[in-house]
Amino acid sequence: MALFGSDKFKCARCGQKSEPIGYAPVPTELGQKIGEEMCKDCWAEWQKKQMQLINHFGLDVSNPESHEFLFDNMKIFFYDDGSGLATIDTSKEGSVNW
Repeated sequence: MALFGSDKFKCARCGQKSEPIGYAPVPTELGQKIGEEMCKDCWAEWQKKQMQLINHFGLDVSNPESHEFLFDNMKIFFYDDGSGLATIDTSKEGSVNW
């Protein structure tokens, strides 16, 4: 973590000098790393993406396979270029009837 000034740091994802998350947002090694290296804005962006994934794929968040899917996508979101994220088809948005 590169510190700039008193409590500012540079986010490893967006490169902005911002406020770090400052804690492990999930109780894993990946969560610890994200808490130290990512800013709160990027975490908020991930939370929105995660909700889209949960809703789009109808994930049961109590299922360990769902956790694995979300953690894989979290790792891609924060540490890859994002091109490997699960694709959400928004072409039918607003027109799906249940």
